[in-house]
Amino acid sequence: MKYLSLALLFMFGMILNTNAQELNLPALSPTAKITQQFSTSEIAIDYSRPSARGRKIFGDLVPYGTMWRTGANAATKISIGEDAYIGGSLIKAGQYSLYTIPGATEWTIIINKSLKNWGNSNYSADEDVARFTVKSKKINNMIETFTIGISDITYNSCNIVLKWEHTKVIIPVKANSEERIAKEIETAVEHPAIPYYQAARYYNTVDKNLDKALEYITKALEQRDDAFWMWNLKAQIAQKLNKKDIAIAAAQKAMDVSKGSSYEAEQKKANEKIINSFK
Repeated sequence: MKYLSLALLFMFGMILNTNAQELNLPALSPTAKITQQFSTSEIAIDYSRPSARGRKIFGDLVPYGTMWRTGANAATKISIGEDAYIGGSLIKAGQYSLYTIPGATEWTIIINKSLKNWGNSNYSADEDVARFTVKSKKINNMIETFTIGISDITYNSCNIVLKWEHTKVIIPVKANSEERIAKEIETAVEHPAIPYYQAARYYNTVDKNLDKALEYITKALEQRDDAFWMWNLKAQIAQKLNKKDIAIAAAQKAMDVSKGSSYEAEQKKANEKIINSFK
C-alpha cells in the first residue's frame, strides 16, 4: 500500500509538472517584427514592445542619459539588405543591435555589431559601427505601446520612427545604391533584352541622368509604340529637359494611343498639363 501511494503521488506530481510546462501566458512585452522593402532589398526590425501601463516612461522608467535596449528583453535588432547610410553613417549590409540613449530633446542612436547581448548586458562600445544624435519630438497623442515603424519611403530613402508615450524620434536612412544601379543599367544596355522602360522610369523618378532616360524611353517605344504610359513618360522626361517639341509630340501621342481605354480621361488631363506648361 505504501508503494502504491508513493507511485500515485509521483504520477500526480508528473501531471502537475506537465501542466505547468504547457501553461501559455500572455507576454508583458510581446515580440514583433517588421519587414519593409527598401531600395533594392529590405529592412527588417525585430524588437519587443513594452507598454506604459500608467507609468511615466522617458525621464523615469527609461532615465535620460542612460543606455536603453530600445524596447524590452533582448536588444532590438535591425537588418539591412544592402549598404545604406543610417543617420549619415555608412552601414554595411547585415544585422546589428540598435541601442539608444534618450534625452529630453535629443537622443543618441547606437548601431552595434554584437547580436548576443540580453538588454544592455555585455555591451561594448568597441563593437559600435555608428553613433550619432537625432532630435526628439513631443507628440500630443499618447502611444501606450512602444512602436517602431518605417515611413516616408522613396526610391532611395526612408525614416525609421520610434514612438512611445508622448515622444517621437526619427532615424533617417538613405540607400547607397545610385552609383551601383547606374552601373548595372549601363552594363545591361549591352543586352538585347534590356528593360529600357524600367531604366527610364527609374532615372525620371530620381531626377538623375535624364538624357539617358530620354534615350532609353525612345528605344523602348521603338519596340512597342502602342503603350500610352511610355509616351507619357517620354513627355515627362522631355519636359524636365525643356525639350518642348519632343515633350508636346509625346504628350499628344499618349493621348491619341489611350483613346478608348479606361485611362483616356486620366491621360488627357496629365498630358494636357505637360503641353500647357510650354505656353
